Amino acid sequence: MKVTVLSEHGFEEALLGLSLSRNQTVERMKEIAVKKAFGESGEAKFLESIFVWLDITAPRYWWQEADTYRLSTKQSESTMYSLCKHEITIDNFEDGEYNKDRLENIIKTLNQFILEYKNCANVEERKRLKLSIKQLLPESYLQRRVWVMSYKTLQNIYNQRKNHFLPEWKIFFDSVLKDIKHPELILEG
Repeated sequence: MKVTVLSEHGFEEALLGLSLSRNQTVERMKEIAVKKAFGESGEAKFLESIFVWLDITAPRYWWQEADTYRLSTKQSESTMYSLCKHEITIDNFEDGEYNKDRLENIIKTLNQFILEYKNCANVEERKRLKLSIKQLLPESYLQRRVWVMSYKTLQNIYNQRKNHFLPEWKIFFDSVLKDIKHPELILEG
């Protein structure tokens, strides 16, 4: 799994909004933003104005859980359009070495379907072959997406997944919290 923070915007604007509701200066809000970030939901709403863009390559089983969070948007590498463009290797899977013996047969079958797909002129047969490839694709297949979310959503994800059994959540948090500008607004205490 790989996570990169691409961009982050809205901190100053969020503090300006917070300052309006408190009739204070933006500089004063910088001092109390951390306290407000963990206050009642109304006090923390300024976090909804701070956005972060992430570039994530993760296994499909992790994306299924990440898709739970709808107050965000994702654009993904399409398996429908990109899957048949290249040969599949063990590197296309999360922890492929651990599952190498099991994956080798699946990869061989997938690559046979991809080769048939590339050599097929019949439109209906191509559709059937592509569907077969998608149906056989293991959940450990790595997919890349750009995920945009607010700090409020990120804080919610952290609170719900910080102790999750999937090791990918730890990788996600370690990467994001190391590279965002204001991790103190996500981590309480």
